[in-house]
Amino acid sequence: MPQIFHIKVAILFFTLIFLVFHSYILYPILLWLFDANKKPVYTVFSSSDNLPVVSIIMAAHNEEQVLEQKIASIMQTHYPVDKFEVIVGSDCSVDRTNEILQQAANTYPSLSFINFEQRQGKVAIMNNLVDRAIGDILISTDANVLFDESTIFELVKYFKDDSIGLVDSRMVNKGLKRTGISIQESAYITHEVMIKYREGALWGAMMGPFGGCYAIRKECFTKPPRNFLVDDFFINMKVLGKGKKCINSLSALATEDVSNEISQEFKRKVRIAMGNFQNLKEFKNLLWPLHTPVAFAFLSHKVIRWFGPLIMLFAFVISVLLSFSSYFFKIIVAIQIGIILLALVDVFLKSIKIHILPLRFATHFLTMNLALLVGLIKYFKGVQSNVWQPTQRNQ
Repeated sequence: MPQIFHIKVAILFFTLIFLVFHSYILYPILLWLFDANKKPVYTVFSSSDNLPVVSIIMAAHNEEQVLEQKIASIMQTHYPVDKFEVIVGSDCSVDRTNEILQQAANTYPSLSFINFEQRQGKVAIMNNLVDRAIGDILISTDANVLFDESTIFELVKYFKDDSIGLVDSRMVNKGLKRTGISIQESAYITHEVMIKYREGALWGAMMGPFGGCYAIRKECFTKPPRNFLVDDFFINMKVLGKGKKCINSLSALATEDVSNEISQEFKRKVRIAMGNFQNLKEFKNLLWPLHTPVAFAFLSHKVIRWFGPLIMLFAFVISVLLSFSSYFFKIIVAIQIGIILLALVDVFLKSIKIHILPLRFATHFLTMNLALLVGLIKYFKGVQSNVWQPTQRNQ
């Protein structure tokens, strides 16, 4: 291999590695450094103010396991009872979901539900519910996400500031187990919460809420296309496109069970990945000019990660080619193969009921990147529907 070509290919390799390093390590560090001395200052409602009317909207499909607890968590709120409504759309449920919702509607005047007898998918249900909502503020939530007594107020209080368009909650996970990937997934979610909080605190450019619980001004809500798989990111980016801020409220706590079975989480991540590339096509214009906060956050936090599997695969191929003439790249190849072997060792140990947390992190990282790659392939095949099945509960 000619020396000059060797140098150029090596530069390409290190560029690819830097992109992955930047997205996963450098970007969060930069956010932490920039945010260290910056406290966001917003005009907020106090509990004694005349608070806005809130519409809590939720799509449900066969959620009998969690629905009663979910409704109870909403109704325990300290938010004024005459200032909120709950609208639930049952998407062709065939378990006790409709029965539970009817009982709740009889008990709580503020709750109503609509039974959709043909499968619609979450986006179609939520778009329908938004049309029926009377509140100035919408809270979109999932059936398995439980509210704290102050969740509604802690989300809504920021909307006194006219610059705020969307407020995300702080997701707290329950039911963590060593036997699967729930600990690793929870660690990832906790890390993501802080990245999103700092994006919002620094620039008002949070890159997508956790879809299980977030609030938005009704006037800022844009209906996602029916076949979109990641509607919350679409809605978030439309808010940013309108010049409003998207932020995270660390004090707005919401509790969610987290996936423990890697097969279930893999399917969910594939679905999310397909939706990610739908959103990339929709919002590619927001990637330029790159020096703007929205573009920098979008590229650093999302786009590089979405293409991470291809970047890492390409980097591996380059390192293998360079290893034939470089002892250094032989070591690089060995390190990459070693990481893959760690995941394979973890799979073997799990089969004999031995669970080593550091190894499971390698498995989690590689599996989720594989899901991104599969999602990209499926995206190119075309997305026709966003009809979903709830993730298996209490894994």
